[in-house]
Amino acid sequence: MFIHHLSLKNFRNYTEENITFTEGVNLLTGANAQGKTNAAEAIFLLCTGYSPRANKDKLVIKNGCEKAEIEGAATSQYGEVKVKIEFNKNDKKSIYVNGMQVLRIGEILGNINSVFFNPAELKLVQESPEDRRRFLNVSLSQMSKSYFYALQRYNKILSQRNNLLKDPDTFLIRETLPIWDEQLTRQAAKIIKARNEFLAEISPIAEEKHAYLTDNAETLKMKTESGYYGSEEDIAYAMFQDLKTGLERDMRLGYTSIGPHRDDIKFTLNGDDVRVYGSQGQQRTVALALKLAETEIFHKRFNEYPILILDDVLSELDKKRQRKLIGAVEHLQTIFTATHIDRTVFKNKNYNRLIVEKGKVKQGK
Repeated sequence: MFIHHLSLKNFRNYTEENITFTEGVNLLTGANAQGKTNAAEAIFLLCTGYSPRANKDKLVIKNGCEKAEIEGAATSQYGEVKVKIEFNKNDKKSIYVNGMQVLRIGEILGNINSVFFNPAELKLVQESPEDRRRFLNVSLSQMSKSYFYALQRYNKILSQRNNLLKDPDTFLIRETLPIWDEQLTRQAAKIIKARNEFLAEISPIAEEKHAYLTDNAETLKMKTESGYYGSEEDIAYAMFQDLKTGLERDMRLGYTSIGPHRDDIKFTLNGDDVRVYGSQGQQRTVALALKLAETEIFHKRFNEYPILILDDVLSELDKKRQRKLIGAVEHLQTIFTATHIDRTVFKNKNYNRLIVEKGKVKQGK
């Protein structure tokens, strides 16, 4: 899969621009604050409907404008697909796939697949479990609409259960909660089983990618901390029993203390917790290895690679690891953004260079 055309109108610092990409390595280069990351963000938005940089859709609209539009054309093993998103100041967006409007956000998923990495993705390793769950949710939602909709339903039921736990009428809680728990655990089981399978797949590949990037200097291990395994029925039953056992605790806390909304992933290097003991360089390499592994899972499941977007990654790596990284991604479409490139690193490599300046893009050499 590869994207060959991107159109931007009043998006971030772009007034109106068309960008052509090629298969293989594409380099978006230019000084800071010229629009490189904005173009990368637009591609990811077309894949997921979600911005990794803005918590409100209206924030992507260029200052002084009422609306913005992005459109991309990509080619997959099934032919060409076009996705367009229109953003409005009322914080609502309209999505079109091959010219037809889709009314549910989940319908954008799976049309154009991508894996996105920028320096902020270090949160995946450095910060809270929420960031690691977000990684799982974004990746799995692209791979499975049923996962995305199960997650939506789970979050809705979880919110209703938490509201009930705050009710002062304890009799009402005890009488009503089993109904919510049965629905909650049914959706939770779908999420947990999908995550377990995904982590079982991605862990050995991430470990292999990490060994490649570091010349086997360290051993990466990943471990899920969900605590539930087996079939969906097994998971649902075990969680339902745990919710019954933990009822008094949840009533005291006023929220649901177990479930996939509390899951985490632990990363270790040579047995040490990376989040606690790893240097920033080690944490970056772990996150990058995980993203490279994610591209392989897409390939295993769909027989084609996603678009790999690497925003401002090269500047954080020494020349040796830059070469390693380029060698690892030249077989799939990769979009790098960088303030400058070291031509010696790309010697004897084919790449398409695009120069970005003040929201305009031109072909480079």
